Amino acid sequence: MFYYLAQLLRPEFGFLNAFTYHTVRAGGAALTAFAISLLIGPAVIRALRALKIGQYIRKEHVADLHALHKGKAGTPTMGGALIILSTLVALLLWGRFSNRLLLIAMGATCLLGAVGFLDDYIKLRRKHNAGLSAKAKFAGQILSGLLIGVYLVYSPITYSATDIGSHDVRSWPDFVAALKQQTQNSPATPSARFTHLLPEGVVEFITDMPATETVDSDSRIRILDGFERVLARTDVYDARVWENTPLTPEAQSLLKSGYETLSPMESRRLNRLLLESAFPEIIEATPADIHTKVEVPGLRMVLIPFGLFYVAFVIVLLVSATNGVNLTDGLDGLATGASIVSLLAYTGIAYVVSRADWSSYLFLIHVPEASELTVFGAAMVGAGLGFLWFNSHPAEVFMGDTGSLALGGAIGTMAILTKQELLLIVVGGLFVVETASVLIQVASFKLRGKRVFRMAPLHHHFELAGWSESKVTIRFWIMALVFALMSLAALKLR
Repeated sequence: MFYYLAQLLRPEFGFLNAFTYHTVRAGGAALTAFAISLLIGPAVIRALRALKIGQYIRKEHVADLHALHKGKAGTPTMGGALIILSTLVALLLWGRFSNRLLLIAMGATCLLGAVGFLDDYIKLRRKHNAGLSAKAKFAGQILSGLLIGVYLVYSPITYSATDIGSHDVRSWPDFVAALKQQTQNSPATPSARFTHLLPEGVVEFITDMPATETVDSDSRIRILDGFERVLARTDVYDARVWENTPLTPEAQSLLKSGYETLSPMESRRLNRLLLESAFPEIIEATPADIHTKVEVPGLRMVLIPFGLFYVAFVIVLLVSATNGVNLTDGLDGLATGASIVSLLAYTGIAYVVSRADWSSYLFLIHVPEASELTVFGAAMVGAGLGFLWFNSHPAEVFMGDTGSLALGGAIGTMAILTKQELLLIVVGGLFVVETASVLIQVASFKLRGKRVFRMAPLHHHFELAGWSESKVTIRFWIMALVFALMSLAALKLR
């Protein structure tokens, strides 16, 4: 709402322009979601208690654990609805809903939250810990992943360059030589068209450059700055100039919608594609089908092609993320705090990949539309902090599957939409460890008849080893923070 009000009123009130910046709106969304959680949290908890929506603590399997947790019986659950509600209200105020990634992230969070809500509701009706069957819960998770995967494959989002960086030029001496030659020609060819649109000072600078086998960094910066200005123009394309030049399907699609009607970002993207066609042997082209490729963390633009199997990859990732958070939700505040850390990491990543300069510098896939994911991530962080106020030990409310599936869905979706899917293994390292402990425990018992841990997931093992609940939670939060810091450091290892 504030974004659109700012757009409407900024001609009369210039200071309102600040509300069009996604960084300002991200801060506003975080504070708003946090405040809403604190304000309505007590009322939500009272309502859940009045409805007798309380947690059931099972006595089977591990008597020692029941003795530790029996005091939690009756604590209101389904508190994850507070996270979802606070996030949605904050986004209604601060979000820009013309952004597809924001809508996808909100939709995935709500859809998976609905699956969790249904599971919690059935548990409460039965007054037992058995809710949806495993098959039914998986079906809901798979459906969510399927919808997102199919959309991303058949309605690809722009995961590509809208600028030009030094690494995009295959050979700088060849580039300078080609530019020097084109300054002598009329702007009737694509390469000459770009050269003649460069600022006059840059053209003179190129003309005076001596022939050399190397081009120093200062010269590169000056030439690139000139091309950045050209890419920002809205008069680069001329049908007569590009008449006999083959264009990519993406460029043709953008031109079909009308060159004059393109948004500034679409215009920059088209100009970048035209630049690639003007200097096909010199300017590195955007990898084909990049929307179905997955980047390997730590390696410079090493992409794994999935093709149509990218849909299956999205399903696996989303199911893994939601179940990872769900398994971690066993102690007061544990899953909430760990999720906040992961969401903070991906909010920062979304900001980086949405910027052409930073993503270019770090050799990351540029995702222009990811700017709005910073607002979404900030809103989720604010709502999570507000919920943690009541969920910290001793918890006044539990998130239930409503919250754990919603949080897992939000984290997994942000990983997918920022094109940092495999980095989730590190960002959500704590969830991976918790999930692995369950798999190891089950495999060991089936194959050897022995358990590796006193109980799985891992947090219960340390609880039964004598650690207090607060100590387990805080130490696991520290682990989550270390994993998140490792993931951010990995962005530079290229």
